[in-house]
Amino acid sequence: MLQIKNISKQYAVGSVVTKALDNVSLNLRDNEFVAILGPSGSGKTTLLNIIGGLDRYDSGDLVINEISTKKYSDRDWDSYRNHTIGFVFQSYNLIPHQTVLAKVELALTISGISKSERKNVP
Repeated sequence: MLQIKNISKQYAVGSVVTKALDNVSLNLRDNEFVAILGPSGSGKTTLLNIIGGLDRYDSGDLVINEISTKKYSDRDWDSYRNHTIGFVFQSYNLIPHQTVLAKVELALTISGISKSERKNVP
């Protein structure tokens, strides 16, 4: 289960401060399908970046499987992104000179899967 508890996030550019999220709370159950909708600038991407551990929240708490992320280290976030959550980015940023297999293998390599396991096709 994933809980978002009163999450707030602001971005400052010079003296201009923009509230991207203001005390947002949300509970997501395991295996639940959720769509996040809203107009441009409403905080959808910021919320997803926080859930994915790509961005840090200013206040509130993100609770993953009943564990607060307030004191997560960079290593904890890396493990979470590597083993718990998946991403499909709007811009794919694929490596153009690699084959599809090489791109998939790269992700498996980063996940610690051995070469023999990566090559094992059922």
